[in-house]
Amino acid sequence: MSDAIAQTNFPDLKFLNRGKVRDLYAVGNNLLLVATDRISAFDVIMPNPIPGKGVILNRMSAFWFRQMEDIIGNHIISTNVADYPPECFPYASSLEGRSMLARRAKPLPVECIVRGYLSGSGWKDYCQSRSVSGIKLPEGLKESAKLPQTIFTPTTKAPEGQHDTAITKKDMENLIGAELTDKVINFSIAIYERAAASALKAGIIIADTKMEFGLVGDELILIDELLTPDSSRFWPAAEYAEGRGQKSFDKQFLRDYLLSIKWNQKPPAPDLPPEIISKTKEKYEEAYRRLVP
Repeated sequence: MSDAIAQTNFPDLKFLNRGKVRDLYAVGNNLLLVATDRISAFDVIMPNPIPGKGVILNRMSAFWFRQMEDIIGNHIISTNVADYPPECFPYASSLEGRSMLARRAKPLPVECIVRGYLSGSGWKDYCQSRSVSGIKLPEGLKESAKLPQTIFTPTTKAPEGQHDTAITKKDMENLIGAELTDKVINFSIAIYERAAASALKAGIIIADTKMEFGLVGDELILIDELLTPDSSRFWPAAEYAEGRGQKSFDKQFLRDYLLSIKWNQKPPAPDLPPEIISKTKEKYEEAYRRLVP
């Protein structure tokens, strides 16, 4: 992988926004999404990038978007820089492998989280109330347990530096309407279950994942990223056992490190040691190697 790109600066393109990972530019009526090597944890961007991470995220998302096209369309126009408008060509070396030209969509104001296993904030909620996002679950489940059925647990979209808040299906209906809520839930679960079955053949459990949807006119599509180590929990199936936390091929390794040093989860984030950067990179590369043919 190439040297790390923490942020981009393309003066001849119209800059729109810098997210936790992606830099967005307007190109004609479309969007140019550039996946940098920034990494966030607990909704705070770390000061150190993970070299090559953006390339992995971009390629992995493109792979999964293609796998789901018969379920629902997505925003990708092309990931090949040669197909981009000429004003992008001066930046081709920075864009190669880590960018996509995409349709502009109006993002829905919810994060769409699908869970097949009980972990993370879902496990914390279950310990307190035996439910997750208002969905009642059976008594006696252990940490990392496989759920009796896949569940959809939406959250709000918090501004940068703030934490997303879990909401119920009813809350989501109040935000976007009952009909659109049902569509999003059905698509989300179908995507997760197809991906989970595919990943299991590669020795990876997808414990949960986060998706984003948007509207192009009346058309509902997938946007942003899909089934990456940033947006999902990937566990090695061979080492899985309920009743404890799991080893992972995702940013949980980084979260665990930050918890071990008792960081208060507020900006500024601490500098990451070289070995943490290196091991995080290895985990992302392993997920990519296993999941993408």
